[in-house]
Amino acid sequence: MDLNIKVNDKNHLDIGGADAVDIAEEFGTPTYVIDENRIRENYNKFYSTFSKYYPDFKVFYACKANTNLAVMKILESEGCCIDAVSPGEVYTSRMLGFSGDRILFTGNNITNEELKFVHDQGAVLNIDSVSALKRLAKMVDPEGLKISFRVNPMVGAGHHDHCITGGVMSKFGIMDNEAVEVYTMAKDLGFNPIGMHSHIGSGILDPEPFKLAIESTMDIAGKVHQEAGIDFEFVDFGGGVGVPYTPEEKLLDLDKFAEVNVGLFKEKLEEFDMGNPTMYLEPGRYLVADASVLLVTVNSVKQSYRKFIGVDAGFHTLLRPAMYDSYHHIVDASKMDAPMTQEVDIAGNVCESGDLFARDRPMPDVEEGDVLGILNAGAYGFTMSSNYNSRPLAAEVLVTDGKCEVVRERQTFEDLYAQQRVPPHLE
Repeated sequence: MDLNIKVNDKNHLDIGGADAVDIAEEFGTPTYVIDENRIRENYNKFYSTFSKYYPDFKVFYACKANTNLAVMKILESEGCCIDAVSPGEVYTSRMLGFSGDRILFTGNNITNEELKFVHDQGAVLNIDSVSALKRLAKMVDPEGLKISFRVNPMVGAGHHDHCITGGVMSKFGIMDNEAVEVYTMAKDLGFNPIGMHSHIGSGILDPEPFKLAIESTMDIAGKVHQEAGIDFEFVDFGGGVGVPYTPEEKLLDLDKFAEVNVGLFKEKLEEFDMGNPTMYLEPGRYLVADASVLLVTVNSVKQSYRKFIGVDAGFHTLLRPAMYDSYHHIVDASKMDAPMTQEVDIAGNVCESGDLFARDRPMPDVEEGDVLGILNAGAYGFTMSSNYNSRPLAAEVLVTDGKCEVVRERQTFEDLYAQQRVPPHLE
C-alpha cells in the first residue's frame, strides 16, 4: 500500500508527527491537515530525479491543485516556479514572492482586462488562441515581448474524461497544423516567441501517453523551429503525474519515467538541431495530494436499506468523489488497528443523493464520534470547495515537525454573507 499512512503508538492516524484525533479535538472538523515536510519531500524528489537526466530543468507547480498560501510559500522557498491558469493565481503568486519570470500563465477564453493584468504583473504569457494573440498586440507594445504558445499535441490522458486536455475534443491550445503559421504571425506582430507548451491531462500513472505527448510536441516544436525560425528557450510538457489513490495502485517509478521521457526529449532536440532549451514540467497533484488529509467526524451511524456512516462534511468540502467518481481511501483515524468488519456507504451532509464519499467501503466498527481521515485530499480538495447548502468552508491546519498551526480559519455564518447586500426597497 503506497498511501503514505502512518500510525502512532495510540493507534491513531499520524499526520506529519501529529495525532489526527488530537488535531480534530483542538481545531474541530471538517479540517484539511497539511504535512509541510511531505510537500518538501515530494518537490525535491521530483526535481532531483528529472534534473539528474537533464540539468536545465524547472518545475512549474500547477497551483490550481492547491492555492493555500502556506503550501505555495513552501514551494516558493524550495525554488519552484508556478503554472497559473487565472489572474487570481498570478496575483497570489506575486504576493508570495514569485518573480514574474517564475510564473507561466496559461489562460483560456481570457478577457482583454485579464491579458493586460497578467502582462503588467510580469508573468510570461502562454497564449491559447490566435484571438488572444491579436488582442494582446493591440493592448501592449509587442516589440520583443517574450511569449509562448499552448499547442494541442493530439494526445490525451487522465483519470477521468473531464481531466483530459488534449485531442480533438479538447478546447485548449492552437491546432498542431497551424503552429508554424501562428508563430510566424507572432514574429510579424513584433513578439518574441520563446516557448512551446502542451498539456494532455491530469492524474497520469501510465508513462506511455506522456511519452507520446513529448514525441508529438517535440515534432511540432521542431517543425516550428525549422520553418518559422524560432529558437526555443523552453519547452513545457504539462500533464499531471498521478499518485496512488487506491490501495492497489502503485507509485509511479519516477526515475524510470524521467529517464525514458528525458531521453526522448534529448533525441528530438538532436533530431531537429534545437540546441538545449530548458525543460519544464508541471506537476500539481504529485506535489501536494498525499500531503493532506481531510479530517471529518462521524455524527450518524444509520441502518436503512443500506448502512450509512454520516459525517460532518460533504461534496461542498471535497467534490472529487461526486464530480469525478474518484476514490479516496478512508481510515478510522481513532482506531487504526481495528479489523474490517463491514461494508458501508460513507455519506456527507449535503442535501443531495450524490453526496457520498464512498459506496460499499470496507470499514471497521465505526462509532459516532470517531474521526475519519480521507486521504490524498491535498490536490483539488479545498480549492474546489464551495458554500453550497450555505455551509461554511473548512479550516486548514499546517503540521511542521509535529507542530500544528491554523493556516486558514474556518468560515463563520457571518462570512457567508459578508459580500451580499439587501437593497433598501426590500428592507
